[in-house]
Amino acid sequence: MKCVVVGGGVIGLSIAYRLAQEGWQVELLDSQRVGRGASWAGAGILTASAMQGVDDPYELLRGYSHSLHKSWAERLLEETGIDNGFRRCGGWYVARSRAEKATLLAQASHWQEQGIGSKRVKVEGLFEDEPSLSQIQRLESDTAAWLVEDDCQLRNPRHLQALVQACLKLGVRIHESSPLQEINWKGEKVQSVSSPQGSIEADHFCFTAGAWTQRMLDQVGCPNGIMPVRGQMLLYQSPKPLLRRIINEGHRYLVPREDGYLLVGSCEEEVGFVCETTEVVLNSLQRWARSLLGDSLPGAPIRSWAGLRPGSYDGWPYLGRLSLHPNLWFAAGHFRSGLHLSCGTAEAMVDIMCDREPRVSLEAFRPDRGRTFQNG
Repeated sequence: MKCVVVGGGVIGLSIAYRLAQEGWQVELLDSQRVGRGASWAGAGILTASAMQGVDDPYELLRGYSHSLHKSWAERLLEETGIDNGFRRCGGWYVARSRAEKATLLAQASHWQEQGIGSKRVKVEGLFEDEPSLSQIQRLESDTAAWLVEDDCQLRNPRHLQALVQACLKLGVRIHESSPLQEINWKGEKVQSVSSPQGSIEADHFCFTAGAWTQRMLDQVGCPNGIMPVRGQMLLYQSPKPLLRRIINEGHRYLVPREDGYLLVGSCEEEVGFVCETTEVVLNSLQRWARSLLGDSLPGAPIRSWAGLRPGSYDGWPYLGRLSLHPNLWFAAGHFRSGLHLSCGTAEAMVDIMCDREPRVSLEAFRPDRGRTFQNG
């Protein structure tokens, strides 16, 4: 069996990797370099998730994927020698405004319902665990904080490098700088796809091109709400780690690496396919980081970048086969959770592509789930 995977981010690489393990012949196309899109640009946060007592399809998929990351990291290390930096570091959730506190209380209730271990901690406990946050103590004595021990992280560039090497070792043919130009049909089935490097025929075709999958679904007449949502990031470096755990406040976060790097993110901007940083947002992120870390934060970031996340109209990804086209598959629209959902997405997609019952049903995520709307 042969499959062409179009899109070389974490979703496409993960599906290609699992298909190759199943003995399929796989060719992967990417318009640029593999592993350099939104998957590379993120922070590698894997928020605590559970499957027990959960019936929401998205939460089931998230819990399933969360449970797989440790074993995937171990397997990729064994196969490639690349350590993707997976570790169970825990995460602090901080609230300083009244609105943030109300939101965090609701989140704490959600954790409790799902059996995710969390505890409210007096602010002194936060500062004892993370002395670098003492700037908050000086300025705001009524800060609320929760600790979630099962939050994890990995270093997404290393994870992507490991996936690329694992795919190559399994015989996956990777074509970079090969944008999709044309879909060629034979009846209701896709016969081949064309790129500047030529035409490739296959038994199955799986489109996993992140935000750009919107245009591919449009080409096959499937209404969809995939849209690019820009995020911007800063990277700092210090001689030793400034923090032990991930720090979350609203949609913004600090992610410490063990070698002294510190990621600061992020924002959500609907600006179309414009992938570049802006001074306004970067300055805002710097001010926010300094409001937490004070003088502990190095004077200036060493790097900044932007990425385009594949958002969707209902917040759910598009996963599965198009009903009218029996050999055409889609896996895109994971928004901020592509890396987190990648293992579960790949396992479930490959199960149904191999005519097996998946551990988590993808029925609710089908690409033609029948709603009409206008693309943003």
